[in-house]
Amino acid sequence: MYSFKNDYAEGAHPRILKALSDTNLEQSEGYGCDEHSLAAAALIKERLGGDSDKVDVHFLCGGTQTNLTAISAFLRSHEAAVGTNMSHIFVHETGAVEATGHKVLTVPTTDGKLYPDGVQAVLDAHPGDEHMVKPRLVKISNSTEIGSVYTLKELESLSRFCGEKKLLLYADGARLGSALCAEGNDVTLADIRRLTDAFYIGGTKNGALLGEALVITNDALKEDFRYHIKQKGALMAKGRVVGIQFEELFRDDLFFDLARHANGLAQLIASALKKAGYSFLTDSPSNQIFPILPNSIISKLQKNWSFIVWSKIDESRSSIRLVTSWATKEEVVREFIKEFE
Repeated sequence: MYSFKNDYAEGAHPRILKALSDTNLEQSEGYGCDEHSLAAAALIKERLGGDSDKVDVHFLCGGTQTNLTAISAFLRSHEAAVGTNMSHIFVHETGAVEATGHKVLTVPTTDGKLYPDGVQAVLDAHPGDEHMVKPRLVKISNSTEIGSVYTLKELESLSRFCGEKKLLLYADGARLGSALCAEGNDVTLADIRRLTDAFYIGGTKNGALLGEALVITNDALKEDFRYHIKQKGALMAKGRVVGIQFEELFRDDLFFDLARHANGLAQLIASALKKAGYSFLTDSPSNQIFPILPNSIISKLQKNWSFIVWSKIDESRSSIRLVTSWATKEEVVREFIKEFE
């Protein structure tokens, strides 16, 4: 049975494993102060362009830990985060952010994205009354939890709104590679650096064994951040394990090549399903697609393929989530497509 359940089922790209093996017996400084982590941070800064030498880059082990560490550090005790009702910090992280004492306020969405009017509705419901939490941080995901991707215009509009309302804008980039490499995308890493106060670059879901690179662009959020990483149990003694992987991912275009591969195969499936007459829950140009299929076909597919049944559409149809990865093989995808021919 082949799995399309997620993009982290496989281990790591062979180049990363080789780099880890080749450096295995090196002695290095701990806690991310090793030469590989410093080199990886420098490579990422080069990709960010502009005045990227002024940003801070921190390596953490996973997305949930990055979100809870960053958001809890950026907010005062009475302040809250705002996200969509599909947001990972609201739905899929076991209340990790709220366990740090910060409420997550949500905005309904059908396309996975957050827009200024939705955030404004939250602000209107929390009009500076000290008996309520104070919305302070806006959290988005790119690509979103349902595979959609922000346009530059949308990101600029949201960033401008947050600046006007004195809100922080934080981007969850667990699948940022997929978003940046999606067909039609017009957002660059440099744009994200320019338009957000902080964001992270996901490695776990794009070829690394584990690890995320948190980029802090707002000077006011940088001070003492390593204290927060340590306090939340995220400062790894063998920090080089993550640093080496990002050094390899950003030494050349490997990070982007892996994302393009995953996207391309997901869109190959999407194209075949559209040709077969099926519709989709959402328009996704990324490595996650959500076709709507008859339940009878879903049951048939489940005999040989593993995937998530996402939502019930009606009594006879449901949407499923299919996710491709850096390691997905084209011949496997074509075998899956044959189910619909």
